[in-house]
Amino acid sequence: MPRRSSGSPIGEAFSWASRIIAIGLTMFVPGVAGGWLDERFGTRVIGPAGFVIGFVAALAWLATLGRKRRAP
Repeated sequence: MPRRSSGSPIGEAFSWASRIIAIGLTMFVPGVAGGWLDERFGTRVIGPAGFVIGFVAALAWLATLGRKRRAP
């Protein structure tokens, strides 16, 4: 049986748009914060590590969304 939407189509669209923006920020913000920390402490490792951590976190979030969406 197909999953029914609990709200209006506009509400569903806003819900997915907010998820997409949040996932994008999850990928981007740790790298930017790491770059700021690199500049502050004179290192060159924290920024790239932040981007990697953000990317892995975003992939985990997407996998969770995919599992929830596929479940009956």
